[in-house]
Amino acid sequence: MGSTVTCDPELMKKKCVPCEGGAEPLTAGELKGLMGRVEGWELVDNKSIKKKFMHKDFVKAMKFVNKVADVSEAEGHHPDIYIFYNKVKIELSTHAIGGLSENDFILATKIDSGFE
Repeated sequence: MGSTVTCDPELMKKKCVPCEGGAEPLTAGELKGLMGRVEGWELVDNKSIKKKFMHKDFVKAMKFVNKVADVSEAEGHHPDIYIFYNKVKIELSTHAIGGLSENDFILATKIDSGFE
């Protein structure tokens, strides 16, 4: 992908925790602080974050998607993944609460760290 991403070491150390309905999504203030800790991710309506990843070709894009799947499964937190030949868009939200939780930022950081 070409560019180096600096990952937040605190978020890298954390593990996603199960989130149940009834928990509150992050507030605008909390989101602002966490958005400053992930590079290249875009906040969407304060309900999700997304990022596009470019690859040399379809095979490399699919290898990336498989690595994302492995990390996501290990964390127990699963993104929406959109594949467009050599482009992959990852969108994260915590569906159980209808918004964003710290889990989304933990997974974003782990995705960035493993696939530079």
